[in-house]
Amino acid sequence: MQTLRVALVQLAPRLGDLEVNLARHHELLEEARGAGADLVVFPELGLTGYQLQDLAGDVAMRLDEPRLARLAGETRGLSAVVSFVEESADHRLFIAAALLEDGEVRHVHRKVHLPTYGLFDERRFFAAGDVLRTVPSRLGMGVGLAVCEDFFHLSVPHILALDGAHLLINVSSSPGRDLAATHEVGLGTATSWWTLIRTYAQLTTCFVVFCNRVGIDESIAFWGGSEVVAPTGETLLRAPLYDEGVFTVDISPEDVRRERIAVPLLRDERPELQLRELERIVAERAGLGHDTTAEPGAEPGLDVAPESPPHEPIGFRAAGR
Repeated sequence: MQTLRVALVQLAPRLGDLEVNLARHHELLEEARGAGADLVVFPELGLTGYQLQDLAGDVAMRLDEPRLARLAGETRGLSAVVSFVEESADHRLFIAAALLEDGEVRHVHRKVHLPTYGLFDERRFFAAGDVLRTVPSRLGMGVGLAVCEDFFHLSVPHILALDGAHLLINVSSSPGRDLAATHEVGLGTATSWWTLIRTYAQLTTCFVVFCNRVGIDESIAFWGGSEVVAPTGETLLRAPLYDEGVFTVDISPEDVRRERIAVPLLRDERPELQLRELERIVAERAGLGHDTTAEPGAEPGLDVAPESPPHEPIGFRAAGR
């Protein structure tokens, strides 16, 4: 049975030092090649560091950048996913992940969902991508790329799987948050991610590869814990928390075929139903159609009727009653 060796690279990039990080990527690609890897996956913004803020423009690369071409040149006979700040022709900046194969930049995904809550402020510095595509690869599998927050929106893995993905790859710079003894390994962030990954693997019947960085940027700590999960939801590899390293596991593409025949979830999806209902929801949210979730008599664009009195809270009675 044919197998593919996946190498997950947990590294701590040097913040804002593109040259040092590029050199490190070259070294780690060779290390992974020496370990027999067919696919090497680096974390989100592994070429630049995460907490860039005003440094983003200084480290941005266009897709015709010679340094990116040289890195792609190291992938002859190999596939790799790397992440960096991409500058478009009209000078917008994107958090991007690129699939490099056989010496070329095969595909680029621009992060679709940019978080602006908690410690995140990505919308201030980056533009959001607006394309989701699965691409064929030299691995003989359809590959769908996503970046970190993209996976906290279930439409992303769902669309990529419907578009032909057998392998979903999420590259991440996830900070460690929510320390509590009640969580698996005492870290709520890790528990959340591992739950998501297993769920997506089972619902899409895809292999899911999650590569998260380690190290510290501007007092923000990143936890690693990268994973590879089979279409059954079985965890095939879980890298250590907080440690740098190259971690490998073998996967069998045949497992996707076996699981999809036994559990034909993607076959039984109803994208035409989803499209129809989404068109209705978009129209209602834009005020272009009747809001089926609004109260009777509500004005267009509002959820309540203009003269509706406030509702009495459930479980409370007014004084004197």
